[in-house]
Amino acid sequence: MRAIISDIHGNLEALESVLADIKSRNIDEIYCLGDIVGYGPNPRECIDRVMDCKVCLLGNHDQGALFDPEGFNAGAERAIFWTRKALESTEDSRSQERWDFLGELPRMHRESTCLFVHGSARNPLNEYVFPEDIYNQRKMERIFGLVEKYCFQGHTHIPGVFTEDLNFFAPEELNFEYTLGMQKVLVNVGSVGQPRNGDNRSSYVIWDGDTVKFQRVEYDFEKTAAKIYDIPDLDNFLGDRLRDGR
Repeated sequence: MRAIISDIHGNLEALESVLADIKSRNIDEIYCLGDIVGYGPNPRECIDRVMDCKVCLLGNHDQGALFDPEGFNAGAERAIFWTRKALESTEDSRSQERWDFLGELPRMHRESTCLFVHGSARNPLNEYVFPEDIYNQRKMERIFGLVEKYCFQGHTHIPGVFTEDLNFFAPEELNFEYTLGMQKVLVNVGSVGQPRNGDNRSSYVIWDGDTVKFQRVEYDFEKTAAKIYDIPDLDNFLGDRLRDGR
């Protein structure tokens, strides 16, 4: 079995709770689909935790920390500049190790008929695939045309399953479990550190090769929010939204 996580966004409390949940299930293979940093108050610690993942991909916020953020709103941009400053700290002996790790992350990973990306098969780093995109037939057909069978992704922070016949199923509609078959599917694993589907619990997926199970994990979001409020360069909204999962 594999655990697939994404969009940690510097939220150490969420990440540690998810890692503990994964360990309790005796799962030792973890795939991370990117956005380790950005928005949250603990980018260094989160990078340290994911270095042991079997697979780790580059997210758009990770790239923004490495280079210049593109297409970010003002709050996200300020958060990335603060993140970069935190990672550049000369007082931390692991600073260069973290930069090297981020700089070597791939944009996609393939295993047999499965593709793993942060955004989409068409644009692994930046393209969002939202539930309402099922009404954009041209977009979805082009994305599915690049998927051999299954694609696991993140980026939107909204978990669920897209099917090739243009349906989207939220985890609640599936009783949090989906059996993979012959049909092509896109599986969004949700977000560890900044859920946005109205549920403030962290989201990740367990995949045994045949079945995808959506997991929700409680964590101390008030602790994370308090850290954000204490950092002037991080907008208070980034802490507020953790309570409501928005």
